[in-house]
Amino acid sequence: MTKKEKTPQGQRTIMGFDFGTTSIGMAIGQEVTGTASSIGAVKARDGIPNWDDIAIHIEQWQPDLIVVGLPLNMDGTNQHVTFAAKKFGNRLHNHFKIAVETQDERLTTADAKARLFEQGGYKNLGKGNVDGMSAVIILESYFESLWQ
Repeated sequence: MTKKEKTPQGQRTIMGFDFGTTSIGMAIGQEVTGTASSIGAVKARDGIPNWDDIAIHIEQWQPDLIVVGLPLNMDGTNQHVTFAAKKFGNRLHNHFKIAVETQDERLTTADAKARLFEQGGYKNLGKGNVDGMSAVIILESYFESLWQ
């Protein structure tokens, strides 16, 4: 299949991002299986990554869609970082010309830490691991939302 052809919904490769001001977690997922895997994190300065670091992953995985976690307050209202995450999503779209959607990410960090601790104890709770696992959880919740 050439890149010009549109991948049918249900068969897309989707890249997920857990936006943060110092670190941005990344995951890759397959819509057909509804599963995702961490591909680590990239460092950021005030929410701005080295775009070349992200380009390497975009080139490798060729996602059909990008999903950015949207950090909201527990009551669903926006917080300061909500706007920064939306801006990051817009920049991803402008840089790579790939459609971007957002996904509610409330409680993903706590869930990510619990999963990582279960897998390997405290030594597994490094910042990059947590951010990558948060991106996995964001993608998995996006997949779940498609089937509801």
